[in-house]
Amino acid sequence: MDLAALNDTTPQGIAGAFSRAIRAGELAPGDRLPTVRGVAAELGVSPATVSAAWQALRRTGLVVSRGRAGTYVRDTPTPWLSPRQRGLVGAGPDGLRLDLSRGTPDPTLLPDLGPALHRVSQRAGTLAYQEEPVLPDLREVLEASWPYPTEAITVVDGATDGVTRMLEQVVSYGDRVVLESPGFPPFFDLVEALGAEVVPVDLDASGITPDSLRRALDARPVAVVLQPRAHNPTGVSTTIARAEQLVRVLRRRRADLPWIVEDDHSSGISVAPDVSLGAWLPERVVHVRSYSKSHGPDLRIAALGGPSEIIDRIVARRMLGPAWTSRMLQTILLDLLTSSQSLDQVGEARRQYMARQRTLVGALGALGIDTAVPDGINLWLSVRDERAAMVHLSASGIRVAGGSPFLATDGAAFVRVTSGLVSPDDADDVAAALAAASVAG
Repeated sequence: MDLAALNDTTPQGIAGAFSRAIRAGELAPGDRLPTVRGVAAELGVSPATVSAAWQALRRTGLVVSRGRAGTYVRDTPTPWLSPRQRGLVGAGPDGLRLDLSRGTPDPTLLPDLGPALHRVSQRAGTLAYQEEPVLPDLREVLEASWPYPTEAITVVDGATDGVTRMLEQVVSYGDRVVLESPGFPPFFDLVEALGAEVVPVDLDASGITPDSLRRALDARPVAVVLQPRAHNPTGVSTTIARAEQLVRVLRRRRADLPWIVEDDHSSGISVAPDVSLGAWLPERVVHVRSYSKSHGPDLRIAALGGPSEIIDRIVARRMLGPAWTSRMLQTILLDLLTSSQSLDQVGEARRQYMARQRTLVGALGALGIDTAVPDGINLWLSVRDERAAMVHLSASGIRVAGGSPFLATDGAAFVRVTSGLVSPDDADDVAAALAAASVAG
């Protein structure tokens, strides 16, 4: 690449130039970058400036350091990750100030597990393998909090596990599945892994748009997957009025009504009303409620409810695999859902996340970037150039997720910011960095 034509010799400018060269194919996977001292001498800058640029590229996952052997364009990462998940992978901390790329909750806002762990039996249960997979007491609590009366509820290992097991039951090779775009990247990979075709639908500030759903139904899909609250990545929550509109669209297709799969992944920390299409179409809705964002991602536990005909099939299939979700984990969840202390802690987390979102959105607004206050922990930010924005932020010690993996088709550029991790004290600095990054490129 021609460094002589580079006008911006700041760490951001140098990192941006090499980022563009990698994307254009001028530097291929496995290629070695020039030495820090060589680039510094050619540009007339200090080696520290070039080193900072290399660090920014490493944080975005574009390059990898091999010690004294030099810095190389990264090859395909982590083969056990699906294609779109690979697009979300960054490098290690490497001087990072804030990692806002992962979509995970603030660990300081999760409820204390100590009391729940203390009340769990010190010996693992010895129940028969064929016994009921859900603790009766937990089932009662789940049924009491479910957004609509449902025939059957079981427990699975997280929201993605629940959605996966549902789609495996109803999707065959060549089928079509409706997914939101933007949407959750692993769902795109999952549908493709099942040999099915993704039919994307659009969103606005109230949820999936009725017109896009109407067009998608013309493809005769077998399932529609949606996120009713704190949509990842946009933070949109479906309004009751919009849910009613979607139900009217669906009811017009009663002869070939698809299954509706709802991923309620942020139920505990969402400030939006508990809306489910199951209130109108209980015979075709499977609702998945996760407790990862509110109670801890490593609990790996979610509830799945819907018609007995499909839930029983899911339970039967699990009996030939893991059989049930650990009853010790179920006991911990039951304690967390009934303890006044943990209920208060989750409620406080919900208030803190909303306060943080409002503060950051307010700081962005003061810089001329107007965006709605999102629900949950993520912010979907429009940028001029995705990779340039990521490199610019990385040079400032901030990592975000690129928007491409969240989109079904190419189009406008975005980044996803896990804004729930931005404290009020950091909001002004992060907003300034985001504003600058939004016009980079």
